[in-house]
Amino acid sequence: MKETYGFTRKVDLPFADAVLQTTDALKKEGFGVLTEIDMKAKLKEKLDVDFRNYVILGACNPSLAYQALQEELNLGLLLPCNVIVYEEDEGAVVAAIDAKKMMSVVENEKLEKVSEMVNEKLKRAIESI
Repeated sequence: MKETYGFTRKVDLPFADAVLQTTDALKKEGFGVLTEIDMKAKLKEKLDVDFRNYVILGACNPSLAYQALQEELNLGLLLPCNVIVYEEDEGAVVAAIDAKKMMSVVENEKLEKVSEMVNEKLKRAIESI
C-alpha cells in the first residue's frame, strides 16, 4: 500500500518481530540502521504519556547516500531515510519514506535516479517482511 509520502505494509507479526525482520530486510538491501528511536519510551519519559509501541529507524545505504551527496551536498538535511514500525491491532505496520518525494523538495534532477534506486530497495525490503 502506498501512502502520499511513504510506502506502508501491515504485517501479521508481533511488534518486536516486525522490528527485527525490518532491520534484517533493510540490511539485505544494503541499508544500515544508524538510529533507532523508541517513541513509546521517549513520550513516556518526556511527557509522561502512554503510547503504542512505535519505533523510528534511521536507515542509510552508504553507496546511494554518497552518490546523492555528490550531487547535492546539503542533502544531508534529508538523511537518513526514515522507516517506522508500530503496533496495530494484533500485528504491526511497517512504512518507509518515499525518497523520490522527499528529494523532490531539493529540485535537483540529478537526484531522480538515486531516489528511484532508494525507493526500489525500500519497497523490496518492506515487501519481503
